Amino acid sequence: AIHPFYTASIREFEAAGRSIVGSGPVGVEGTVAWLSAIGEACGVGKPLVEAAQNRLVPAIRGALSAMPITGRITLSGYEGSELLVARLLVESGADLRYVGTACPRTPWSEPDREWLAARGVMVNFRATLEQDLAAMAEFQPDLAIGTTPVVQKAKQLGIPSLYFTNLISARPLFGPAGAGSLAQVVNAAIGNKGRMNAMKAFFAGVGEGDTAGTWQDTPQLHPDFREKFARRAAKAKAAAEEIP
Repeated sequence: AIHPFYTASIREFEAAGRSIVGSGPVGVEGTVAWLSAIGEACGVGKPLVEAAQNRLVPAIRGALSAMPITGRITLSGYEGSELLVARLLVESGADLRYVGTACPRTPWSEPDREWLAARGVMVNFRATLEQDLAAMAEFQPDLAIGTTPVVQKAKQLGIPSLYFTNLISARPLFGPAGAGSLAQVVNAAIGNKGRMNAMKAFFAGVGEGDTAGTWQDTPQLHPDFREKFARRAAKAKAAAEEIP
């Protein structure tokens, strides 16, 4: 089982007496552990498993070292592959601080959670938007990978960001093909910090607060009106509270 949304399939396999293997062959350590688990579940001899590991690991390690990722990252999504992507980012060299997933904590994601936690990554299951945004505010990442509202907030703050669904989770993750697959898009996004700062400065104050919306002319603020209606509202509230 390599996807937590396959719970119905897992129930059928368990009812048939079949073994369930969690996680996935991501990065060096993930691939070694996953192949060992597959070998054990399928009754494959240790020499054959080790032969497969010895064939794949050098290629994965070489791809990771050739395409390193540098920078602090927060990650959130709802696809179900968040923890696998997180492992690949860490093995690529990223300073990953937070992973939020909409999926629940399951026995099959536990190896990934333990691996990430051992490396100081905060893992949050059933994460809410508020929790994802709080993590971004706390860790001040060089790159925020997340859902649409997370990316929107990051852009407002001038933080480079990537949509998890179409820019990250759609890429290869497993084996040699997955190793290094994230580096190009992630490093390019982190490198856009200067551009984000320039855009934030250029658009500062536009479309915020009283100036939000589409205007033919420059909006004219009337703080006296705001104060007048605030006093009127306070008076009406006080009068309502006096009614027995």
